[in-house]
Amino acid sequence: MDIAIGICLGLGLAASCGFRVFVPLLISNIASMTGIVNLGGGFEWMGSWPAFAIFLTATIAEIGAYYIPVIDNALDTISVPLAAVAGTLLSVTFITDVPPMVQWTLGIIVGGGSAAVIKSGASMARLKSTAFTAGWANWLIATFEHVTSFVMSVLTVLLPIVMGVIALGVLGFFGWRLAKKKNQD
Repeated sequence: MDIAIGICLGLGLAASCGFRVFVPLLISNIASMTGIVNLGGGFEWMGSWPAFAIFLTATIAEIGAYYIPVIDNALDTISVPLAAVAGTLLSVTFITDVPPMVQWTLGIIVGGGSAAVIKSGASMARLKSTAFTAGWANWLIATFEHVTSFVMSVLTVLLPIVMGVIALGVLGFFGWRLAKKKNQD
């Protein structure tokens, strides 16, 4: 796989993990099982039927949990590190034909970093929604995040270069928002 396409696939799917952790894993699994993408060496298990069952179950549980007030904010506390791990895993899966040190360094920085930044920004939006609406508007944010993660994941698999550029834009936006908030505090 061309390194540029692999980086764009990894970046786009990792950015999608910033909205929902398991949706991009499920989409990657389906794309692999249908032959749309090839998984890197050692990661073929992610394209198996057992992985499909695990990713589907985890996706349904994650989506359902975000519609339960209080649980959605609690889930945000553990989902930032989970998103970073999933983003790293997806990036490393598609960044191939490079030495392992380069593969994992890019995976951690590009994948884990982008997923964590986007998830942190999304978590801040939910916290503000909880503060201003007592959680009544959180379902709107949850729905937006579900749809965004799904659409970004599917489009990344089909149009990796385009979505890699879009993911950089989304990452830049959330990074700017986090920096702005940090400077206000």
